[in-house]
Formats: sequence, C-alpha cells, structure tokens
Amino acid sequence: MKRYFPFAALLALVVVLAACNTSKQGNAAEVPAGDTFGAAFQPKTILPFADLSKKVAEGDSLQTTVRGTVGEVCQVKGCWMTITEANGDEMMVRFKDYGFFMPKDISGKEVIMNGKAFFRVTPVDELRHYAEDAGKSEAEIAAITQPKRELSFLADGVILVK
Repeated sequence: MKRYFPFAALLALVVVLAACNTSKQGNAAEVPAGDTFGAAFQPKTILPFADLSKKVAEGDSLQTTVRGTVGEVCQVKGCWMTITEANGDEMMVRFKDYGFFMPKDISGKEVIMNGKAFFRVTPVDELRHYAEDAGKSEAEIAAITQPKRELSFLADGVILVK
C-alpha cells in the first residue's frame, strides 16, 4: 500500500490542476480559429462593432475586444484597416507601436481585435494620406477638405477569422 501512495498523490494533484485550468477557460469568450497578428489574446467577452460606439463615452476610451468586418486595408503595407457596418458606420484601426501589419487582401473578412477604442478628430492631411494609401483617385483625395470626428481603435492584437 505504501508503494502506491506517491502515485495516488500525484494523480490527485494532476486532477486538481486540470480542474482549476478548466474553470479559468470557462470564463473566456469562444474565439474562432484564425491567424493572429500582433499580441495573442484570450478575451472574456467580444463586443460586436455595431455596439461599440454606444459603449465608448465622449472623451473616454475603452479597453475591449471587438468583432467586425474589414472594409479597407492600407494597400502600401497593411499598416491600418477600417471596420465597417452595413449601415455605413466605419472605424479606423491602427496597430500599436506600428508593430504589425495585416494582409492587404482581407476586405470583407471578419476580424476580432483586442485594444483601445476612442473618439478622435482626424486632420485633413492625415485623411488624405489614408485615402492615398487606399488607392483613391486624385479627385477623391482633393475632395477631402474637412477634419473628421471618428471612432478609432488602437489594436495590440488581431485575429483574422478563418
């Protein structure tokens, strides 16, 4: 009997540790398979893009995880993207510390992003720069004459859903 005690104690420890690990994962949101860009993350909840602007107060920021559909991607490097809704709502997404880029051919694909959402006023020269990166025509770029108040997102990690 004494020979089996260390084995039984080890088995009990493994069972307890496995049970603890399962309970932690039970609190996390279900994240679909996909390619990760930037920092890996495991969100507790995932907020749909359509609900984000209601959650971010004027002048405040919100650390969150958001799910949405890619509209445009920078065609120079993949250094920014937009998230769009069918109703025309749009959000500019940049990547923390310019630390990673997205593929340039992901328009229409679904992403899950972890980071900080906030409102900002984007100056005309920056808007024109983004339009140029997106491959807009000279006429479209010249038509940008006013700064734009917009919902923005600084992502530290992005999952491109398969």
